[in-house]
Amino acid sequence: MENLQKQLIITGATGMVGEGVLHEAILSPYVNQILVINRKPCGVDHPKVTEYLLTDFLKPEEMREAIKGYDACLFCLGVSSVGMNAEEYKQKTYDLTLGFAHVLQEENPNMSFSYISGAGTDSTEQGRLAWARVKGKTENDLSKLGFGDYYSFRPAMIKPTPGLKNALPFYKYINWTFPILNALVPHMACTLKELGEAMLEVSIFGSAKKTIEGNDILALAKQMRMRL
Repeated sequence: MENLQKQLIITGATGMVGEGVLHEAILSPYVNQILVINRKPCGVDHPKVTEYLLTDFLKPEEMREAIKGYDACLFCLGVSSVGMNAEEYKQKTYDLTLGFAHVLQEENPNMSFSYISGAGTDSTEQGRLAWARVKGKTENDLSKLGFGDYYSFRPAMIKPTPGLKNALPFYKYINWTFPILNALVPHMACTLKELGEAMLEVSIFGSAKKTIEGNDILALAKQMRMRL
């Protein structure tokens, strides 16, 4: 176990997905150190966790010393395109992520980088939906940066982890749909716990598949649970 223990960087821990992924990383016996990089404090106090406040993610150069020596990054920071113009969405999705990842790769070229994308992302960058094209370009260009390993995660509906504080408000109105989705289209929904477990699985043990769709998330999460 000691040889498999990893040092992780996690972003987005003040949001629903990042908080849930951080929760699973704290619980994991395969993780012994976590650097949380946020704009504001996430409020998590745990011996495994160190926090670095990066007030402007478009200016990641200042974090160089803090990020040295880590094995993997679980990039859970993201924004919705709803109500946002195309240029602003591109800046907060593509420019922000690539700039951050570029600095990480320069300091830790052998690290694994996992990016939370989304179901429906357009890898061709030619489709009708602007958000899907931007996500597709982000995935494609991240894969070319030269990380030791790279994964794109494409969850659809995510069921929040009970007891955590950053679940988006509308989830309380749609939670009842998850059993129906699981019965009719199992790969369309996962729990936040399963997403976190799947991200830990690829970060620690790797995966031949690099674009992780809904059914892959479920399989990887099951694989991680079998290791414990």
